[in-house]
Amino acid sequence: MLIQLQRRPRFNLLEGPTPIQRLTRLEQVLGCGGCPPIYVKRDDLTGIGGGGNKLRKLEFLIGEALDQGCDTFITTGARQSNHARLSAAAAARAGLSCELVLTDTVTRDDEAYQRNGNVLLDDLFGATVRRRTADVDALAVAQERAVHLFAKGHRAYVVGSGGSSPLGCLGYAVCAEEIMAQEHDLGLRFHRIIVPNGSSGTHAGLAAGLKAAGDEPGRIESFTVLAPIEKARTVTTELAVRTLALIDPASEFVEGDIVVTDGQLGEGYGVPTDAMFEAVRLVARSEGLLLDPVYGGKAFAGLIAAIREGRWRKGEPVLFVMTGGLPGLFAYEPAFRRD
Repeated sequence: MLIQLQRRPRFNLLEGPTPIQRLTRLEQVLGCGGCPPIYVKRDDLTGIGGGGNKLRKLEFLIGEALDQGCDTFITTGARQSNHARLSAAAAARAGLSCELVLTDTVTRDDEAYQRNGNVLLDDLFGATVRRRTADVDALAVAQERAVHLFAKGHRAYVVGSGGSSPLGCLGYAVCAEEIMAQEHDLGLRFHRIIVPNGSSGTHAGLAAGLKAAGDEPGRIESFTVLAPIEKARTVTTELAVRTLALIDPASEFVEGDIVVTDGQLGEGYGVPTDAMFEAVRLVARSEGLLLDPVYGGKAFAGLIAAIREGRWRKGEPVLFVMTGGLPGLFAYEPAFRRD
């Protein structure tokens, strides 16, 4: 698989493989003598910009932008978008101007959400931010901006929310091989690999990577934190198919290869849940690790619920991919204080 990917432009943003750690203290706190070993892959420890999973996608997206001679990188997202923040950081590292079209997708008007967290960092990284209401087509605004810049002699690269294009998803196809190599080194095989599902790119890329490597993509399970379950499954499947076509056009997914789970979305994207509050605090107080409140917190709540329900046995190790998003905790300070 890597031979295929080596032909594509790529801008290095990571410092080698991210570590995998076992959460033995959390296992003790959960008090489940028969529960599976719990591991985390620290994709919150990726290089620049405060870290996070989007840098894997941005290696390929920024790489293509530079290969095309672009001088500006434009992307979209919610006001507290982790992808937007890391796009600004990656663009700064690559010497590109960065413009962000951010929509008020989450109905929060408190000072912390409006000005802290990723919003503060977008400005520090030098991005130009264009705010729009939730009903606006942010990608259309970004594309119109690219046309305007072209008329002024600039060349802009435009990518949608989460960087979850098939090209961006190749970053997690690479991560799939990385996980397989780490399994070999650890002498184990993860029964389940758990990820949050927002724009679907992390799950789709991992599934495509495992499939192309002859492994089982069905052992990846994502918890939707953005879309209703049926839409999340459809989008994830379609994106995984398109990503796999870039790596191994002869391969095809079969029934059961894409597993997306409901139950942790709550009232909607970015809206806190009691289970999320518990998961964030439990992981922080048992392991000293920080989950974000929008993606990782909800997905880890799903993992905890599955363990308590006895879905996995003692000899079936589980891996949770920590996708980052630490700045979001500061944006949700009032919610944690009220809880």
